[in-house]
Amino acid sequence: MTASTIVIVGAGQAGAVAAAELRQQGFAGRVVLIGEEPHVPYERPPLSKDVLLQPDTARCAIHPDGFYAQHDIELRLGMAVASIDKDVRTVTLGNGETIAFDSLLLATGARVRRLPMLDALGDGVHTLRTLDDARRLLPVLRPGQRVLLVGAGVIGLELASSATDLGAQVTVIEQAPLAMMRCSPPVLNSNLCDVHRARGVVLHLGVPIAQAAREDGGIVLTLQDGTRIAGDAVVYGIGVEPETTLARAAGLAVDNGIVVDAQCRTSHPHIYAAGDVACQWHADSGRYVRRETWENANQQAVTAARAMLGVAPAESAAPWFWTDQCGLNIQFAGDPTAAEWIVRGALDQPPCMLFGLDAEGTLTAAIAVNQGREIRNAKTLIGKRARIARDVLGDPAQNLRMLARDV
Repeated sequence: MTASTIVIVGAGQAGAVAAAELRQQGFAGRVVLIGEEPHVPYERPPLSKDVLLQPDTARCAIHPDGFYAQHDIELRLGMAVASIDKDVRTVTLGNGETIAFDSLLLATGARVRRLPMLDALGDGVHTLRTLDDARRLLPVLRPGQRVLLVGAGVIGLELASSATDLGAQVTVIEQAPLAMMRCSPPVLNSNLCDVHRARGVVLHLGVPIAQAAREDGGIVLTLQDGTRIAGDAVVYGIGVEPETTLARAAGLAVDNGIVVDAQCRTSHPHIYAAGDVACQWHADSGRYVRRETWENANQQAVTAARAMLGVAPAESAAPWFWTDQCGLNIQFAGDPTAAEWIVRGALDQPPCMLFGLDAEGTLTAAIAVNQGREIRNAKTLIGKRARIARDVLGDPAQNLRMLARDV
């Protein structure tokens, strides 16, 4: 590796992990990590949980104090990148400074998908994407406060759980017929909704919002079926959009994110992308996929860093993510769109597991509810494309570690 300067745009999970991996692999050149937020790189999963529930003790920094100085990583925080010149290989910062690079990593992440109907209401309407967003929610999620959560994805349900723990009166509104519909099978979705309802959460599923207005000092949302719901504050989360502004302006290939190959290389040979912004080619499925998970950001960051240095990539594994809500730790591995699901144990009496099969009976997914120790074995079985009898998968007495060893 002859490059003397590697610039990373985006100081989130992918950017911070990539910077660390460069040093781990022995790169001795200049590493510049640029982030628009003023905060030292932090993890996002705690924002909907620990940062709200334990604001005085929650820690979400990706690396320990002093890490960047100790590893000679230049942090440029609170600084936007104005443009990229891919031909001369420079980035220009918002303050006019220009930095030349030999390799560039775009880890610009994603931005909240806006809902103008709600944004127009002004104060009292919130989203959750950043540490500052979470801190702005602290005085909102308090006992007796009527909180309307629009969107029942993973973040929406985690917020419902945290807000309920904090004593708020929570109503969830989702235009899709199921909660967590993109990433979870109906059998689990239904159970999770029952768990939230048992804790006092009111859910309106399958009904879009028709109108939003301020009335008597509060906010009233009117659904398309005529239902009117009053609240003191609204928090909405209807997904995110990859932050591709710089990439588009620089002339890189963009399609549902910055298009990258298996090594996270973009359409320019010296520019890479990783994390929520990257839409990566997967040879096993023969398609481009963009994933918005903590683990994917880490894996792509490592892949990109190693590719810049000419180092072989780490072995890939089945996709994995988790959610914590209502006292449940739920871990997902593999393809959530499995054709058939086998339940091991009882969802209403965790711990339990679900196993997803494709149309040919191959194991393609697994979900562990309060049984996280088993997810590694499940990922091994998914990686081996195991075919295991349904009665064996559904039998709690069967040892997954032994099955993973013997397949």
